[in-house]
Amino acid sequence: MSGYESTVPEELGEPDLRDTGIPEPGAVTVVVPTFNESGNVRELLRRITEAVPARLPCEVVFVDDSTDDTPDVIRAAARDCPFPVTVLHRDEPAGGLGGAVVEGMKAATSDWIVVMDGDLQHPPALVPDLVAAGERTAAGLVVASRYIEGGSRAGLAGGYRIAVSRAATWLTKALFPRRLHGISDPMSGFFAIRRSMVTAEVLQPLGYKILLELAVRCRPRAVTEVPFVFQDRFAGESKSTAKEGWRFLRHLAGLRTASPLARLLAFGLIGVTGFLPNLLGLHALTSLGLHYLPAEILANQLGVAWNFLLIEHLLFRERRRHRHHWDRVGRFALLANADLVLRIPLIALLVGRFGMGALSATALALVTTFVLRFAATEALVYLPRGAGGARRTSRTARGSTA
Repeated sequence: MSGYESTVPEELGEPDLRDTGIPEPGAVTVVVPTFNESGNVRELLRRITEAVPARLPCEVVFVDDSTDDTPDVIRAAARDCPFPVTVLHRDEPAGGLGGAVVEGMKAATSDWIVVMDGDLQHPPALVPDLVAAGERTAAGLVVASRYIEGGSRAGLAGGYRIAVSRAATWLTKALFPRRLHGISDPMSGFFAIRRSMVTAEVLQPLGYKILLELAVRCRPRAVTEVPFVFQDRFAGESKSTAKEGWRFLRHLAGLRTASPLARLLAFGLIGVTGFLPNLLGLHALTSLGLHYLPAEILANQLGVAWNFLLIEHLLFRERRRHRHHWDRVGRFALLANADLVLRIPLIALLVGRFGMGALSATALALVTTFVLRFAATEALVYLPRGAGGARRTSRTARGSTA
């Protein structure tokens, strides 16, 4: 983070807390991640001013990754606000929108944190209702849902975006049925969470679906929902891109493979996909006249490279920082090829020493070398080098989903 700037009006005034149903202290920090939203922030602050301070004390924290004049527009608009407005500008947007939200949560000072977009597709008038619903039900997380009675996704432009949203919702709920129980709209970017429920050190945001990250890793004790109508964007253009979709899939994979057993299964599935480039390479090389033995050795490297790329981006994304790229490449390639060297002697041992049939010995050798390769890959390629780093990883694993 390159800058921390705060704009606080001199006269805040006394908010009216009557008829809110929110006991003291019921203050709320509204966290708004922004990227080139200069055309929206003034109207957003105006609507927050109309809807929130009369019902409960509030502050607004913008975490800005913009390349335009959005921070200056926020500072100018904040002068007319009867509540504190903070601008955190990041030159390096680590973690994307999700990383911005986590930074805003760290800066929050209120009991409740409401996260919303800066494009006015999330109605600011609903902020007090989210907090009130959480207090009324003693929930740790309150989700503004488009998919319960009274909600609507009307602001989603076009059949393509609606289909993508529906597919993403179905996929996430299928992958995390227990963690997302009671959440009809895990793709929502509009929600309230108690600050006490946020464990920032276990969060590993990637992209824009921070609610999913919080629900899976922080595990709020109870969840309730409030319907909302997804509005049309006030100004500017949507930031949803194919790149963000790929980041979302990587994020899903990282969340789902947080436990050792899930990582083992995913490691096996990735290994199976490596057969395709291996066989294609073998076919191409033998078609060129190369003998099948050196062709198999070279083709195996294609499968190794394919597996490495998938494992890097889908399975151990958060652990890549522990070693340099070429160090990881060399270690992974060595282990993958050692698997071939180990498997033949092991099969011979099982057949000659223990009298097993060739087929059953081969199957047992495949399973054994696979498990050993997974354990060695995790321990020698992706685990931290020092004991302190290992302890941090252990804590992260305990805070992640099983």
